[in-house]
Amino acid sequence: MTDLERSLKHAAAEIERVLDLALPVPDGPEARVVEAMRYAVTGPGKRLRPYLVLSSAELFGVNRSCALRVAAAVELLHCYSLVHDDLPALDDSDTRRGRPSVHREYDEATAILAGDALLTLAFEILSEAETHGDPMVRCELVRALAVAAGTQGMVGGQMLDLAAERQELDIGAITRMQRLKTGELIAFSCEAGAILGHAAETPRKALRAYAHDLGLAFQIVDDLIDAEGDAATAGKPTGQDRASGKATFVSLLGAERAREQARMLARQASAHLDLFEEKADPLRAVARFVVDRRN
Repeated sequence: MTDLERSLKHAAAEIERVLDLALPVPDGPEARVVEAMRYAVTGPGKRLRPYLVLSSAELFGVNRSCALRVAAAVELLHCYSLVHDDLPALDDSDTRRGRPSVHREYDEATAILAGDALLTLAFEILSEAETHGDPMVRCELVRALAVAAGTQGMVGGQMLDLAAERQELDIGAITRMQRLKTGELIAFSCEAGAILGHAAETPRKALRAYAHDLGLAFQIVDDLIDAEGDAATAGKPTGQDRASGKATFVSLLGAERAREQARMLARQASAHLDLFEEKADPLRAVARFVVDRRN
């Protein structure tokens, strides 16, 4: 096991404890939706976005408990997006992370409600005083995550992704789509530590630049996994982009050029961290991990 794998495993265990406390199961009929929420967030997963929050927070000496709350909020929002993406109206995926997706384990209506509740819980956690003593910091976190998740981020990117099934996109349009769909939440995760730590603009710009390249590399590898991987290793259906006729980095560039582009972006991402010196080694390790992953 590599140092990064050990760090990811340790961070995931910390985050899961926070998520467990955030999702007590109540009595009554509403218990079913909370159980579905817990199912969505407690399954196997890399917890990569929360790890980025924790690693960026370490650069600025942020209290660990505060960083863990923001990391948990990011994971809640990410899991909401996966629950909704898997629904028949969108990707129509029966599996996620190697087990039945939420709408298959429960039902479509419960999955929609569980996703809605995960999204709103993320903002509830960010708004609470335990997340940070400065209300202006909490407001900035709420606003930044809302932008990353909405029409200027994840939702907007998902809409472009749907459009890609009906029209041909060039490499510029695909890059914009993936920056919104995947990259903006990764960017928030990287910048959250700087927000918590009242960081100056120069280090914040460096983290945004790192996140921009990292997010694009991440998505290119996702496209490669969909094109070349098997469902058992990926933990979700593969070959869906080809089946739907959707243009991707792989379909436009070819697998080898796409893979080299991902590697170049990972190297470029790491170079943006030079001003942090060795303190940013965990983030550099993430860049290497992203291009080598198989799921």
